[in-house]
Amino acid sequence: MQMIQQLTPVNLVISSGEPAGVGPEVSIAAALAFLSEQPAAHITLMVDPSICKLPSTHVAVLDRLSIEPVKLAVAVNPGQLNSANAQYVLDMLNLAIDGCLDGRFDAMVTAPVQKSIMNNIGTKPRMLFTGHTEYLAERCGVNHVVMMLCAVLPVGFLGIKKDVHLRVALATIHLPLREVSGALNHNLILETIQIVNQDLRKRFGIIKPTIRVAGLNPHAGEEGYLGCEEIEVISPAIANAKDLGIDVSGPYPGDTMFDANALEQVDAFIAMYHDQGLAPFKFVTFGAGVNVTLGLPIIRTSVDHGTALDIAGQGIADFGSMLEALRLAYQLAVNTRAIQL
Repeated sequence: MQMIQQLTPVNLVISSGEPAGVGPEVSIAAALAFLSEQPAAHITLMVDPSICKLPSTHVAVLDRLSIEPVKLAVAVNPGQLNSANAQYVLDMLNLAIDGCLDGRFDAMVTAPVQKSIMNNIGTKPRMLFTGHTEYLAERCGVNHVVMMLCAVLPVGFLGIKKDVHLRVALATIHLPLREVSGALNHNLILETIQIVNQDLRKRFGIIKPTIRVAGLNPHAGEEGYLGCEEIEVISPAIANAKDLGIDVSGPYPGDTMFDANALEQVDAFIAMYHDQGLAPFKFVTFGAGVNVTLGLPIIRTSVDHGTALDIAGQGIADFGSMLEALRLAYQLAVNTRAIQL
């Protein structure tokens, strides 16, 4: 990623997620750590003050941390879900999204939510909550967004000679596996490639991104013997993207796309479905990944883990992924400002 120094304060907002999970505690811990290392930032934390206790340490950075109170419906017991507080989670998200859209915040960072209770809100017909990514798209009025996971692989890993930014994007997101093939079409894949290319340039500061695209079937279809999606859909979309000047190649077999040599040469990999991309990503990143939503008019990053209800409230949750999400949100905001100048 192109690193650009920025003196003007960057305003970040955190939506602290499911109140019964680790979201509130990792949010405050990561916010304090980030502000301690980055003097050109301010953080607003969306949370009910009753579940957010500021420590007596980090006094020097507390003037750059604001708590924007959002009221819980009922008191929280750590680790115990209560659907009465589902609207509270949506209220925080909506405030953060609106603040980014109106320019109050430069980027938003989200703590994990519990999807299992997010659809039990009232009786009015509403959108099924399948995840942050889809909800953000609906709220921002965008038809197509792309989920991408990012992490840094350190020098020496698999023999790489320098730190490498691993980025894995998805053509489809939260779909049952049996529905993936039917969901793939030429426009979906072409638009996914275009969105990844555009945001790597606009947000990440990569002038000419290099992108690899996976096939759907074993051995990328084996020339049609193991499936025709590569021939009929994926390859034509890649060809059209090349015609548009995008440096993209594929389709590659899913089991060989992430070879060690490619890690130092490729800026982003595009998988056809969730586990094809995220299983290898999470295996090599060990919980240090950051989720980024591409194609939005705003910047959004998130942790790559869940609510961890089993350890909530014990003060032992690892805030490393949230800290990385803050670092990346900050850098994407800085890069975006620089490109707009």
